Amino acid sequence: MHNVCMSLIQIRGVDDATREELKARAVREGLSLNAFLRRLLERAVETPSRDEVLARIAGRPDKSARSSTQIVRALRDERSSEPLA
Repeated sequence: MHNVCMSLIQIRGVDDATREELKARAVREGLSLNAFLRRLLERAVETPSRDEVLARIAGRPDKSARSSTQIVRALRDERSSEPLA
């Protein structure tokens, strides 16, 4: 068995309607509210932030060797030269 340190997170000020909707979604997915919220948080952490996405985009080369039009034409030409099944 793994000895994992787990943290407790408490969120105050959640209105009743929000809590009830989260609970209903958890039930629909066959999860406890705790498991449902944990999964939401894990997905949020796995999703890159806006700044991370923008940094990746900024790190790309400025220009492709071919334009999107050239790429699409090449793919169409390739497809049209394939024998029909």
